Formats: sequence, C-alpha cells, structure tokens
Amino acid sequence: MILRVLLINIWNLLLGHFTVFKHSFKKRVTLEYPEKKPVISERFRGMPVWFSQKCIACKICEKVCPANAVKIDKVDDKTSCKIDLNRCIFCGNCMYHCPKNAICLTDKYELATDDKSTLNIEINSLNSVDEGNIIN
Repeated sequence: MILRVLLINIWNLLLGHFTVFKHSFKKRVTLEYPEKKPVISERFRGMPVWFSQKCIACKICEKVCPANAVKIDKVDDKTSCKIDLNRCIFCGNCMYHCPKNAICLTDKYELATDDKSTLNIEINSLNSVDEGNIIN
C-alpha cells in the first residue's frame, strides 16, 4: 500500500516537471504592459469623442444609452454634451444610432484615474482630445 502511494506521488511529480518543461519553450502570452502596448483590434470601443459641428441635438444617443451616461443640452444655438465615463459601459449604442455620426469611439483605453470628477467629460475636453483611431 505504501509503495503504491509512493509510486503515484513520484509519477505526479514527474508529470508536473514534464508540463513545466514542455511550456518553457512556447511563446509567452503576457506583455510587459507599460513598456509594450497591446495591439488593439480595429473594432475596439474605447473613449467616446463628440463632434459639436456634426451634432443636431436630436438626443437619440441619450435615449439609446442603457447606462444614462450621455446628456445632450441645446441652449439657443449652443449644443453641449456631457459623457459620464464613470457610468459608460462602452457599448457603442450612441455611435451606432447617431444619424450624423457626431459621437465616435476611439481606441483610447487608458482611462483609469484616482479622481472620479475627471470622468465627467464636457464639450471642451471632448473636442480637444487626441482622437486616436476613430471607429465608424
């Protein structure tokens, strides 16, 4: 009985070493993130960008947003847009349903912050953002 348990333990040990040896020659999957950036798919949905010159303030984007993250206001001739990235789930409904393509999603994904107030984006910061690759 003891000999059988000993042989099973030795077999499991050899099997474990073989598995480690087998995977040591394969290509690595992980990246050294801050130094090496990942390759982003062309269909990736990142930070939204709003183009005020295209917007007709129809508020369709506001209606189709499941997280209520988009707010469009039109006062006189000025249209403003507020996007709460704290609530946004990056589903792309605002982009797909906009008749004038006034909202687009970029490939910008580094949005983490310690201050939640910076996640409320208004018109000024949306127009001045580096757009990266815009998905249509």
